[in-house]
Amino acid sequence: MNTMRSKKLLITGGLGFIGSAVIRHIINNTDHDVVNVDKLTYAGDLASLTTIENDERYKFEQVDICNSNDVKRVFKEHQPDIVIHLAAESHVDRSINGPGEFIQTNIVGTYILLEEARDYWSGLGDYKKSNFRFHHVSTDEVYGDLEGKNDLFTEETSYAPSSPYSATKAGADLLVQSYVTTFGIDASITRCCNNYGPRQGDEKLIPTVIGKLLEGEAIPVYGNGQNIREWIHVTDHAKAIIEVLFTGNTVGEVYNIPGSVHLSNLDIIDEIIEKVLVYRPELNPSIEFVADRAGHDFKYSVATKYNLAAVRDQRGFNLTDTVEFYLPK
Repeated sequence: MNTMRSKKLLITGGLGFIGSAVIRHIINNTDHDVVNVDKLTYAGDLASLTTIENDERYKFEQVDICNSNDVKRVFKEHQPDIVIHLAAESHVDRSINGPGEFIQTNIVGTYILLEEARDYWSGLGDYKKSNFRFHHVSTDEVYGDLEGKNDLFTEETSYAPSSPYSATKAGADLLVQSYVTTFGIDASITRCCNNYGPRQGDEKLIPTVIGKLLEGEAIPVYGNGQNIREWIHVTDHAKAIIEVLFTGNTVGEVYNIPGSVHLSNLDIIDEIIEKVLVYRPELNPSIEFVADRAGHDFKYSVATKYNLAAVRDQRGFNLTDTVEFYLPK
């Protein structure tokens, strides 16, 4: 891929937690243009991009990726050089309670986006066609569960998803890979561990714990709280996506993005309590163990064979900006 000139990036799900971090990183640190395609559901937040929304290099399209006519229009009107696909239903509990939306958005939506991208790409001139890329942002959850203390997922680990969420993300991965093999489109995939940082959706673990603390309510913990997750700050994830996009040149390649720390759910709750009490020492934290989630994976941990600077030079596990964001202003 030619990286010397500025590119136009079409980013789906750009008002989500990770998508907005990617867009802020691009606008603040590169010369590239961004077209943000987002349906603006419960997971989208216009406030996440207030710092860059008036930048002349940023455009927003309120579009559902499941609407092929609208997606076709966006490609035709904006003529992107690159697609970064982040739009997805992503909360495991929601997928257990209602898998249908996950199948529709994560599988059907990815199919429609791939089809319209392929149609657009097929009509490009030789130079632009050879420099086009479709990048799909996936998750380590497609690998399933790890039982051993020292086990790691690698890029060669087989799919073994446990929830409707991870199954639909695995399906989307396979669709992307099939378009590489069958149609020759240049595509890549990243699979990252758990993200944290400011602006994350309230139903995710860290915001939930902070919210319960501040409201004086018991913190709910699934099972015995010993499930282990690997954590990366969302800004480091955003940097890694852009690094892969512009330095990863193997068509159809998968890149794992590891984090900086492994913590059990109880460990991370203790970290959050300790940090929040610095600001609110009068609080009296309590924990309530609740019935375990159906199909709850014990551990996720990924390794990568690539020497990514964004992975090597991570900021470490620091909850300060996250906690400060959720504290009442």
